[in-house]
Amino acid sequence: MRAKRPRWQYPLIIALALLALTVLLVPAMMRTESELRIRTNQHGLSLPDGFYVYQRLDERGIRIKSITPDGDGLVIRLDSPEQQLLAREALETILPPGYIIALSETPAPTQWVRKFARAPLNLG
Repeated sequence: MRAKRPRWQYPLIIALALLALTVLLVPAMMRTESELRIRTNQHGLSLPDGFYVYQRLDERGIRIKSITPDGDGLVIRLDSPEQQLLAREALETILPPGYIIALSETPAPTQWVRKFARAPLNLG
């Protein structure tokens, strides 16, 4: 014969399971991406070529996730904050005067957020 559990144990088990799930998921949801933004501060100066920037940073062992144009600048996504600082120092020596190299950290969208952002909303 199987012993019955007291009723108060079920909410406790559910609460512990939710707590464990929260502890596992929150760090992944709060992760940030390290980024650099390159803009010009002189009229008539064009942005550097993304491939040129990639090659110069790669030569210095700086790991790049992506380089994308964004409005009036380039956004460089890097693996870590350390790589971000190294890339900024390198770009200050690589690029001629007239460029603004700004550090930024944006929250990285989690996989499920990306999935919902791409999916069209079908209502009705």
